[in-house]
Amino acid sequence: MRRIIITAMTAVMAITGASAQLLYRISGKDLTKPSYIIGTHHLANVGFVEKVPGLKEALTETEQVYGELKWDDLMRPDSMKVMKESMMLDDGKTLKDVLSAEAYKKVDNYLKRTMGVGLSHPQVAAQMGKLKPAALTNQLTVLMYMQRHMGEFDPSSTFDQYFQAQAQKNNETVGGLETIGFQTDILFKSKSITRQAEELICLIDHEEQNADLMDEMTEAFYAQDLDVLKKVMDTKISDKCDATPEERARLIDNRNTDWATKMPDIMKAHPTFFAVGAGHLPGDKGLLKLLREAGYTVEAVK
Repeated sequence: MRRIIITAMTAVMAITGASAQLLYRISGKDLTKPSYIIGTHHLANVGFVEKVPGLKEALTETEQVYGELKWDDLMRPDSMKVMKESMMLDDGKTLKDVLSAEAYKKVDNYLKRTMGVGLSHPQVAAQMGKLKPAALTNQLTVLMYMQRHMGEFDPSSTFDQYFQAQAQKNNETVGGLETIGFQTDILFKSKSITRQAEELICLIDHEEQNADLMDEMTEAFYAQDLDVLKKVMDTKISDKCDATPEERARLIDNRNTDWATKMPDIMKAHPTFFAVGAGHLPGDKGLLKLLREAGYTVEAVK
């Protein structure tokens, strides 16, 4: 369950007194000027930037912005090709080929109920019927949230994108900690089709619980309470629907370790504003603790 929700935001903490914070200052060690890191949420409204204490000052004090990815790279033809190929089933297969008859019917009924048309509709068959189960899970999770929050979320202008857009306006460098190929591999290639299908059915079978958990995550984010956000992310429903330790490590922990290894050289070269999913900040294997263990002073900005 935790993995499904995090993926959708393909897609998202350590001291109790500082838990109600999203923005942290990184200083000390070999840094002559501080850098900053903020936790983001893929479904948060861009207007929320006005609610984060010290945010404008942090952007002013830094000289470049790094995200998980460079958002502009997503729109390059070669990147779009990589994403499309990663999301599609191989060898011209369709969902009917990789799902059991029962599972296929369940997905078809879900689409009919939520969209008004199912997999037998030519347009739906062309757009969704050839997707890998993980890619369809990703799309349905966002659809599930948007249906509950009509008019609240604009996917063309998100909290994530805001920081890189500001850097571009100021003619500052924009960078990414990962490549698009790496992220698409994690999301759509790292698990077997059988496991992807299992998680797709988990999403549908636990529709209300999933929607409630997404709401709780969003509320915790807006409250800037990373402790609560982590508790929601760690919620379990059943054995088959919960992330395995290996899946958790691949999606969160290993990437945190990789980023914590890359960040020192980036910060030493230029004061940097990092914007990554909030779920990467907390916990014993979170970025905040990893940076502290590396010798940096990491303080909540209030």
